[in-house]
Amino acid sequence: AFSPDGNRIISGGHDRTLRLWHAATGAAIGEPLRGHEGWVFSFAFSPDGSHIVSGGEDGTLRFWDAAIGAELGKPLRGHEGWVWSVAVSPDGRRIVSGGRDRTLRLWDAATGAALGEPLHGHEELVRSVAFAPDGSRVISGGDDRTLRLWDAATGAALGTPLREHEDVVLSVAFSPDGGRIVSGGGDRTLRVWDAANGLALAETRCGQEHGVRSIAHSPGGNRIVSG
Repeated sequence: AFSPDGNRIISGGHDRTLRLWHAATGAAIGEPLRGHEGWVFSFAFSPDGSHIVSGGEDGTLRFWDAAIGAELGKPLRGHEGWVWSVAVSPDGRRIVSGGRDRTLRLWDAATGAALGEPLHGHEELVRSVAFAPDGSRVISGGDDRTLRLWDAATGAALGTPLREHEDVVLSVAFSPDGGRIVSGGGDRTLRVWDAANGLALAETRCGQEHGVRSIAHSPGGNRIVSG
């Protein structure tokens, strides 16, 4: 993932570490960030670029100082199993995570406290989560082949699950204006949805042989990249 100013990249992997890199030169910044006791699955910068949050195989979320790479505070524990995906709200105040335990959880980014009860709805593990650009909603996708919308303030489910994928939903994202949702699946398709009413708007078969594991919009919202 890129830092908000575009100058740094954070990566995480099977070796249980996160690593910071200069985006312009590719040079490593400092030492690897060590703390997770298993594979690091997901990570994100805070909106101001000062912190990093990560989730992994050890069932924890962890905070890091993005300037010096030091772990901050204690790990956030609550998920019963792997933490597959994490995202930070646009105002930097909340974190959402999705896990192998089929739940989403909301956290206070300042204190690490859990906000409310776990969000139940998915029938299999939750692969991907993302905040809407205004922070009001969360989109999630999982192994039950559905996408689900949630009220980010209350945790209430919004509308009915979005069902078009023929395999697991591996990645989800909002468009920059919040009007559309894009999803990538194990069925090797990328799908676009109307975020207001959940209607499927477009579908394309991407060519990725093992599914669409990662997607992102361009800042202008007119292009999508998939991996």
